[in-house]
Amino acid sequence: MAYTMTPTPPGPVGSQYCVCKVELSICGQNLLDRDVTSKSDPFCVLFMEVNGKWVELDRTETAVNNLNPAFAKKFIIDYHFEEVQKLKFALFDQDKSSTQLYEHDFLGEFSCTLGMIVSSKKITRTLLLGNGKPAGKGMITIAAQELSDNRVITLSMAGRKLDKKDLFGKSDPFLEFHKPGDDGKWMLVHRTEVIKYTLDPVWKPFTVPLVSLCDGDVEKLIKVICYDYDSDGGHDFIGEFQTSVSRLCEAQDASPLELECINPKKQKKKKNYKNSGIIIVKSCKITRDFSFLDYILGGCQLMFTVGIDFTASNGNPQEPSSLHYINPLGTNEYLSAIWAVGQIIQDYDSDKMFPALGFGAQLPPDWKVSHEFAINFNPRNPFCSGVEGIVQAYSACLPHIRFYGPTNFSPIINHVARFAAQATQQETASQYFILLIITDGVISDMDETRHAVVQASKLPMSIIIVGVGNADFAAMEFLDGDSRVLHSYTGEEAVRDIVQFVPFRNFRNVPKETLAKAVLAELPQQVVQYFKHQNLPPINSEPA
Repeated sequence: MAYTMTPTPPGPVGSQYCVCKVELSICGQNLLDRDVTSKSDPFCVLFMEVNGKWVELDRTETAVNNLNPAFAKKFIIDYHFEEVQKLKFALFDQDKSSTQLYEHDFLGEFSCTLGMIVSSKKITRTLLLGNGKPAGKGMITIAAQELSDNRVITLSMAGRKLDKKDLFGKSDPFLEFHKPGDDGKWMLVHRTEVIKYTLDPVWKPFTVPLVSLCDGDVEKLIKVICYDYDSDGGHDFIGEFQTSVSRLCEAQDASPLELECINPKKQKKKKNYKNSGIIIVKSCKITRDFSFLDYILGGCQLMFTVGIDFTASNGNPQEPSSLHYINPLGTNEYLSAIWAVGQIIQDYDSDKMFPALGFGAQLPPDWKVSHEFAINFNPRNPFCSGVEGIVQAYSACLPHIRFYGPTNFSPIINHVARFAAQATQQETASQYFILLIITDGVISDMDETRHAVVQASKLPMSIIIVGVGNADFAAMEFLDGDSRVLHSYTGEEAVRDIVQFVPFRNFRNVPKETLAKAVLAELPQQVVQYFKHQNLPPINSEPA
């Protein structure tokens, strides 16, 4: 393939849902030797596929005379969970000072998705030549790391014997925390609430990102100022002190840290001035506020299951009017939804074996209705290999079943919930289950479905519902608890919102990637919310 230097498109590549930035470290092993008198001088170029074309994002430095380079230059990319981000890593032997890649000898390339890299944390793969054959014994190793300081600091503060500022009462004290800005001036980071009529205030504990408070540098000086609140905005200065996070961390629950609050003007005027009160740090804790990517890089696998509606309201699959009719292009709305969601999630499951279940059909040989059957007709092993396997099993089963009814969701939800419940016994953030239900209509077992969703909200599980066809999907919107908390028929509330519903008709005339973005937008926060609620850190997390 011919490589050309393509200007990077303006602005970040990707959508508004960017989760964070990822740093990729590149090493090469046993690269081809293209130089006659010495070894190759390799450099690596990173491309991303944008609108079907490979766009160059960045290059490493050149490693002189080295067939096993470890490049110091890192690639930094915006990570978007709900997109397939296709990357290509191409290695070249630098022969000239030209920026044009065709001027340099090609040493091999490797293509994959960013999802594949982050779900493995580190991958080593064979380099390929343009004809698809191995580039000798050449290999590439790519390691991913999240580029964010996810530490947060929780402070519990109090005051004692603060200066009285109000004529007819005590003070109304509050604290402000400042850090030095780039311009050398102090910049406000946090303000506590006001405690009325007291010289011995106890403020509520508060949590702020460590990056906000001190730019992540625990030795950096910060300034704490104590004011007496005035409703007209002219707050009276009580006193201040400077400290650092490392000093604040000396405070323990058993032994609080006491810091003198100083008013410099009073200090100059009065010889016997001691202080304007004491600010007490009752406790100071630094913890990690883990992100979705922390859990994925820590080894969490996303377990994907598909549930397909085979009720009679879909129409006869042999007729073009049917929602299950496979058109001459080999697709329909069911297949489009499976591809859109499956191609994203399959990168996050190491064995890529996915259960595919059907409901609402009569099955041979006795033609009993089933609301929970394996579409490959193998109940002991309902797994399909990758998204392609689901598509093949779906197409193969259509001629062998009779569409019937009713539209019952609860059996399939409870089916996946049983596996999610088993996963909780490990007490680690190792598995999270995603059920994609594709349906054409109104739910028959609404009470049972509501109950099943409320129970599933306690488990490592999310449900995505894609509505195909033109039916009234008001009941689905009801299950998607974005605007109100879902209740079971027993009155029990869902612990969290785990259902995301989208009608396929809103996405018929837009790029297919748009459906995946809409369907998967809430999933990262649902994963994080569950594991945080269970107090489970990523499997391989470092202490704060």
